[in-house]
Amino acid sequence: MNIYIAEFVGTAILALFGCGVVANVNLKGSLAKGSDWVVIAFGWGFAVTFAVYAIGQFSGAHINPAVTLGFAVAGDFAWAKVIPYMIAQITGAMLGAAIVWLHFMPHFKAEEDEGTKLAVFSTGPAYPNYVSNFASEIIGTFILVMGLLFIGANEFTEGLNPLIVGFLITAIGLSLGGTTGYAINPARDFGPRLAHFLLPIPGKGFSDFKYAVVPFVGPLTGGALGAAVYNSVFTGKSDVFLIITIAATVLVLISGVFLNKRILKEDTSELM
Repeated sequence: MNIYIAEFVGTAILALFGCGVVANVNLKGSLAKGSDWVVIAFGWGFAVTFAVYAIGQFSGAHINPAVTLGFAVAGDFAWAKVIPYMIAQITGAMLGAAIVWLHFMPHFKAEEDEGTKLAVFSTGPAYPNYVSNFASEIIGTFILVMGLLFIGANEFTEGLNPLIVGFLITAIGLSLGGTTGYAINPARDFGPRLAHFLLPIPGKGFSDFKYAVVPFVGPLTGGALGAAVYNSVFTGKSDVFLIITIAATVLVLISGVFLNKRILKEDTSELM
């Protein structure tokens, strides 16, 4: 299988199971409605596990632009493949989310709440604050990429690695996910958010692209930083990437201050 097709298929599987568990737990009329955060965290963890089992042998199963960028920073992936991988991942996530909409179509029609419909596709903050929201996504993805590099440095029984990766995703969701919904993956948020924007979902409301910068830029920053710190601390391969990623992290957090003043202030004034 072509590596880009593999990433497309793998990320579609990720979004199908991941967005699917959110729909199952939250949409009106679902027999699983009311299941708690633990179900969602394990649903996303298993989504990653089975996506990795499906396409890992073909493309390495990044299924996440932040992982792709992080591995490139770590020196484990060719820079020339980074953008094509990201495009495949985002479009694959769009397909997976579209299948979820088809599967739950009667439930989307029955559901009145716009926020619940959007939450099936994309993440959102518990408390809107761009600085803290960026920080949450950076920290979560920092741990994700560093954790993947830790896992890669160990030897496991053949075929066990995808399960360990799934447990890592579940652990991040259970421990850190309640602040922003732990996108930790630009494709996981942006692809389904685009699907929400394009699909004829009745009463869907807006797709909240004002917030979309957080689950896109935050994970990319955190993934690159995690790889750079891993190289410097655990392998002794300090290089310019550590300085670049630290500077990028500071700039992203500073940009959050300006976004708070501009966007959150505008949103507050509109409500008054």
